[in-house]
Amino acid sequence: MSEAVVIPGARDVRGSLDAPDQESASADSQACVVACPPHPQLGGSRSDRRLTAVADALTERGIGCLRFDYGPWDEGPGELRDARNSLEWARERYHAVGLFGYSFGGCLALVAAAAESDLAAVSALAPAPRIGEDIDAAAAVEEIDSPCQVVYGERDDTVDSRPVVARAEERGFAVTKLATDHHFVGQSETVGSVVADFLADEL
Repeated sequence: MSEAVVIPGARDVRGSLDAPDQESASADSQACVVACPPHPQLGGSRSDRRLTAVADALTERGIGCLRFDYGPWDEGPGELRDARNSLEWARERYHAVGLFGYSFGGCLALVAAAAESDLAAVSALAPAPRIGEDIDAAAAVEEIDSPCQVVYGERDDTVDSRPVVARAEERGFAVTKLATDHHFVGQSETVGSVVADFLADEL
């Protein structure tokens, strides 16, 4: 079941809240993961198949997922604010909140997580190492206090996640390598399971 959501703030940010069905819901259903889409100028949206795969896997495990679209393109800072506002929306409604992002969204999720002290967990799929000069995912990994997972494709020649992976490994965070490229073609179910298993354990 999916519900349309408008995220409060100065920017026009809209999302879809995926909720567990009655059979999957439990006493622990007060958990939600905010999912950050890939680059909006390259077609990234809340309908991205990697995001929907993670959302489906989360709801099967009794956890809600808020997928959102960024507001007007702002080269990174505005999109980071959208992620933080979406996180705040979820925090006001759920006992435990996690973050997930793919590619551009993976970078934003890690940077947003670095500034949060009460985040349940964060997972980044093929995260971009940085956006512009100021949004640095590799550096943000050093500041993350919550459980963290990085998933990447060993044949990824679109985004170089190696700086983020190296920092995550140095900190002892969960790192998973999949035998695929940046787009995880044919691997949506695997991606959903790997990410949702990690987040569900922490939430």
